[in-house]
Amino acid sequence: MQAVLEKLFQIKAQGSSVKAEVIGGITTFLTMAYIIFVNPSILSQAGMDYGAVFVATCLAAAMGCLIMGLWANYPVALAPGMGLNAFFTYSVVLGMGYEWQAALGAVFFSGILFFVLSALKIRAWIINSIPVTLRLAIAAGIGAFLALIGLQNANIIVGHDATLVTLGDLHQIPVLLAGLGFFLIIGLVARKVQGAALISILFITLLGWLLGDVTYQGIVAMPPSLAPTFMQLDIAGAFDVAMLSVIFAFLFVDLFDTSGTLMAVAQRAGMTDAKGNLPRLEKALMADSTASVAGSMLGTSTTTSYIESASGVASGGKTGLTAVIVGVLFILAIFFAPLAGMVPAYATAGAIIYVSVLMLFTLRSVDWDDVTEAAPVAVVLLMTPLTYSIADGIALGFISYVVVKALGGRYHDLNWSVAILAALFIAKFIWLG
Repeated sequence: MQAVLEKLFQIKAQGSSVKAEVIGGITTFLTMAYIIFVNPSILSQAGMDYGAVFVATCLAAAMGCLIMGLWANYPVALAPGMGLNAFFTYSVVLGMGYEWQAALGAVFFSGILFFVLSALKIRAWIINSIPVTLRLAIAAGIGAFLALIGLQNANIIVGHDATLVTLGDLHQIPVLLAGLGFFLIIGLVARKVQGAALISILFITLLGWLLGDVTYQGIVAMPPSLAPTFMQLDIAGAFDVAMLSVIFAFLFVDLFDTSGTLMAVAQRAGMTDAKGNLPRLEKALMADSTASVAGSMLGTSTTTSYIESASGVASGGKTGLTAVIVGVLFILAIFFAPLAGMVPAYATAGAIIYVSVLMLFTLRSVDWDDVTEAAPVAVVLLMTPLTYSIADGIALGFISYVVVKALGGRYHDLNWSVAILAALFIAKFIWLG
């Protein structure tokens, strides 16, 4: 077995050991396992079967991890992405009125496009042509969007006829438990406890049960049926003209999210060469896109690389064996469906808000002294949650970037690709609304 693992992953050549890889895999899984509870909670609001999405989430994550580990030999784990699942439910289905089957079709096509771009090595050109400011703004905008969703799910923020939103009833048990869950995560993370989000979700669910707000359904059982979501994607529905912006948004966010995650994790693992380039990068990107395509067929939103993989690398994981261990653990998680079914929305709200905090960290890299840089960031940061749409937030960010740079006489900061995208977004708002 040792010889087989060494042949597959070159563990010794990377300065690692099987024990370190296993520990790294377990650590990564614990830090990202919250997604098996959060993703079904979000996608079920789009009308999808909770149990089927739970199984699809675990299988898509497992497939992505196994492909990434066995083919690309990267210690990077994958699962349905936060932000992308929110965009799927709240923007595409509930906001734009599409059926979830058509939204899965859009995920499928975005995955195919990502695969083609990776195979043809066009990815670098696209990423390099988009200003760093807009990349930072998109991450922060998604973070603000997630914060609003988490606060809504916890009823901390509720609707109001006069002011649109207002503070919820702080006397309600779900509201108090959601707040406690968030603070518990922050406290555990500050103390460097692995699996803080998972611990918080399980603890708040336990408290909800003790307080009589959660019904005990068991812990372990055979997996629910995948049939309600398996191969239910609507390919024809995704060809609607208005869905082009949706496909682009899925592709755009996944492209930058994956590229940034791979760079960060690979640098942490010491995998980059002297010029900062990554080995087998195309394989890693194609593994990510393949997982998204497979996930759409199983019945879940876009699968992407997780920055939580850095925790496994910090614990010793340096090869694809780490990702394989995570994949195996996701397969085992399928048998904990009863536990997942017990988790209330307010138990996952704290994790959603915590992820938003992490994404808002990108704001520290913005040049706030340059108003032509700060203004587009502010537009994306504010308009993404306020329009309840990642696609609209991205579009308005591109438009505002081109306008403020042009009016400020900063033409040298613009390039043709950004200008063309801004023009397309303007055309979209004029003719499609």
